Amino acid sequence: MKLIITAPKGKMASLIVANAAAREEVEIVAGIGPAGRDYIGSDIGDVAMIGYKVGAAVVDDLESVIDQADVVCDFSTTELGMNVLDACIRHRKALVVGTTGFTPEQREKLESAAEQIPIMIAANTDRMVNVMRKLIMEAARELYDVTDIEIVDMHDNTKLDAPSGTARELIESMGEAVGRDLVSDAVYGRPLGRNPREKGKVTFHAMRGGDTPSSHTVYFFGEGERLEITHHCLNWKGCAKGAVDACIWMADKPAGLYGIRESMKL
Repeated sequence: MKLIITAPKGKMASLIVANAAAREEVEIVAGIGPAGRDYIGSDIGDVAMIGYKVGAAVVDDLESVIDQADVVCDFSTTELGMNVLDACIRHRKALVVGTTGFTPEQREKLESAAEQIPIMIAANTDRMVNVMRKLIMEAARELYDVTDIEIVDMHDNTKLDAPSGTARELIESMGEAVGRDLVSDAVYGRPLGRNPREKGKVTFHAMRGGDTPSSHTVYFFGEGERLEITHHCLNWKGCAKGAVDACIWMADKPAGLYGIRESMKL
C-alpha cells in the first residue's frame, strides 16, 4: 500500500511515519508540509526524527505526488485538512482523517465527500479507546435513564479543540446506543455560581495543562455509587498503529464513509 502522510513533524504524524516505515506492506511515497517550512524537500524520516531516512521527501504541493498514493493519512490542521480533502476528491484517492476541531460545515463537507471517495473520519485510532467506546455503549443502554453522565477529557496545553474529538465520539457512541442525539443536547462545562445539574443532559469537562498525556473518563453517577470507565494514553503509539492499520484497510475500499470501529471489527 502506497501512503502519503501529512504534517510529518507533528507529534502524532511522526509516530505514524515511524510505524508505517517499519512495515513491509507499506511504502511511504511522500510527506506533506505547509509551504515555507525549512524542512520542505527533506527526507520524511529526518523530518519525523525516526532515526533513519525513508527515501521519500516532504513536499508542500500535494497535487505533485498524490497520484503515486493509494491512501492519504491526514493528522494535521483543519485548514490543511480541507485542502487535502479537495485534492483527494479531485484525484479519487482514499483518505483517513484523524484531524479534529472541524466546524460543522467542514464536517459536513468531509462526510459528503464519501459520495465520491472512500473516507474514514476517526478522532481516535487507538484500539483500546475504541474498545472503551464499546463498553460505554453497553453502560449507556443500561444506565442512561437512571444516572447522571459526565465526560472529562484531559490533554496537554497545546490541545486546540475542546471538548476533544475523542470525547465527542464517546458521546456519539452513547447516543447511538440509546437512539438519541446526545451531542446537540450536551452541556459544555458548568458556569460558576448556583447552577443545578440538568437531568438527562451529558456534561463535558475539558482540562488542559502542561504536557499531560491524554486521558478520558466517562462517569455514570447513581444514588450512593458511581461507575467510571477510563482510558489513559501514555503515548501516541497505539493511535499511530491504529492509523496505519486503518490506511491499509482503506486501500481497496469503494467510495463511502467508513468508521474506525468497522476497520477494527468492534
